[in-house]
Amino acid sequence: MPAPEAPHKSRWLDFASVGLSGLCVVHCLALPLLAAALPLAGTLADAPWVHPLLVLIAAPLSLWAIQSSRAWRKVPVVGLILAGLALLALAAFVPALADLDTTLTVIGALAIASAHVVNYLSGARHTHSEDCACEVAGE
Repeated sequence: MPAPEAPHKSRWLDFASVGLSGLCVVHCLALPLLAAALPLAGTLADAPWVHPLLVLIAAPLSLWAIQSSRAWRKVPVVGLILAGLALLALAAFVPALADLDTTLTVIGALAIASAHVVNYLSGARHTHSEDCACEVAGE
């Protein structure tokens, strides 16, 4: 059995995932305003590769954070992350949903960020001891 990841590493992954979700929300809400003012930003905001690229970055990072922190045991965390990733993927890869692109992306990013915050907070309250039932106890 491989050694469990250090708690600070999974906390860093949660922070990184929350940050990436925040960038996603900023991209969806603020970039269109910038696009109106700056033609170059408008070109980048409407580039067809932007959303797929962000999903391809967010998915492995979020899944890595879940695995590293053992959050896959926490149904609310896993549910929020999977729902958020599904919404991001639908917005990025299903052209028929183009009219709902921003709505799906913002809700998905907020779901992922919420899951990582819940995961972070649940880890912050937990202290390991010899009689702890988790795998990290007794290190």
